[in-house]
This record gives sequence, structure tokens and C-alpha cells, in this order.
Amino acid sequence: MVAVELYRVMKEIEELEKKLESLPEGALGREEIRNRLREAGALKDRLKKMIEGAKGD
Repeated sequence: MVAVELYRVMKEIEELEKKLESLPEGALGREEIRNRLREAGALKDRLKKMIEGAKGD
């Protein structure tokens, strides 16, 4: 299940990056997308660590 969640988060990050690239500098919403990207990136890192920890058992 963790791997499925990791895949979902990675797809979300890809979509957010595309949205951010499509918005002009200074556009409303860029900061919100950056915040969501930061949160998604942190979640991705936590999920990866969980998977790596499970492999070590």
C-alpha cells in the first residue's frame, strides 16, 4: 500500500510542476502550488524511507 501511495504522490508532484511551469511569474496561485509541491515532496521522502525501512527487515 505504501508503494501505491508513493506512486500517487509522485504523479501529483509531476502535475503540480507542470501547473507551476504554465503559470507566468507573479501569477496568483504560484505560491500555493509551491507550498503543495513542498508538502508533497516531504511526503514522498517519508514514504520512500518507510519502503527502505521495510526492505531492511
